[in-house]
Amino acid sequence: MTDAMPLHGRIEEFVTHLRDERRLSPHTLSSYSRDLMRIAHWCGEQQIATWERLEQRHMRNYLAQRHRQGIGGKSLQRELSALRSLFRYLLREQAAENNPAQGLRAPKVKRRLPATLDADQIGQVLDRQAADPLQLRDLAVMELLYSSGLRLAELVSLNIDSIDLQDATLQVTGKGGKTRRVPVGRKAREALDRWQPVRKDLAATGEPALFVSRRGGRIHPRTVQARLQKWARELGAARDLHPHLLRHSFASHLLESSGDLRAVQELLGHADISTTQIYTHLDFQHLAKVYDDAHPRARKKTRSDD
Repeated sequence: MTDAMPLHGRIEEFVTHLRDERRLSPHTLSSYSRDLMRIAHWCGEQQIATWERLEQRHMRNYLAQRHRQGIGGKSLQRELSALRSLFRYLLREQAAENNPAQGLRAPKVKRRLPATLDADQIGQVLDRQAADPLQLRDLAVMELLYSSGLRLAELVSLNIDSIDLQDATLQVTGKGGKTRRVPVGRKAREALDRWQPVRKDLAATGEPALFVSRRGGRIHPRTVQARLQKWARELGAARDLHPHLLRHSFASHLLESSGDLRAVQELLGHADISTTQIYTHLDFQHLAKVYDDAHPRARKKTRSDD
């Protein structure tokens, strides 16, 4: 086994491995680092100086303490996952003899169904006329999020050469640096056609980004989020508008129309189809409502039925 290294040193070494060998995104690297640093801080309080000295009983105590503090199951699952990954790396490097996170489970998380917009609500959001160049950009952003089911990080990383309007497709770099081609709908293509001449006037010289800020550089994810919220406020929408709401709506509407779960998985860039299956619950929820509203033996009794 290699010489013991302090907790933080191993985290830095592991995150470098994730960046260089697995090519994970800065956002994912930050998440790994934050979760592992939190566990390392707790280890320090317990006088556990190196990862090699961490045992499963310690991790059970850690999980119990975090749970008592009101930390949710989803956060604890993510922290456990980060620790498992770290120890897989340490085992590979012969810097540990076992994985103390292996076999441990965080409290179960009640899976919440993602919120979606119906077709009328989508129309209310996207059929608005743009009054200035930034609104032209915002409309193109929203049309593309809904047309192609992009994640926010995927959208802001798009370059001019990522899109082929003649072929009506888009090359997207998703999680883990994996690329996929997705179709671009007619409405999104029309919005992009209106945005691109304006983009030339806004973009800094040599800037490759498809979507740029008023300063000419690549648009920041927080800017997209803020602009969508502003759009919703100006429309007097009853709910917040955010990028993932449009992605969820894309997936739900496509599955509802096609019933092809595998195709939706490919378009969303999900590595595991179980992630996509949550939209089947949404689809069933919709069908159940149709049934309740339409079936004569399912409708709730009203006063007029008495």
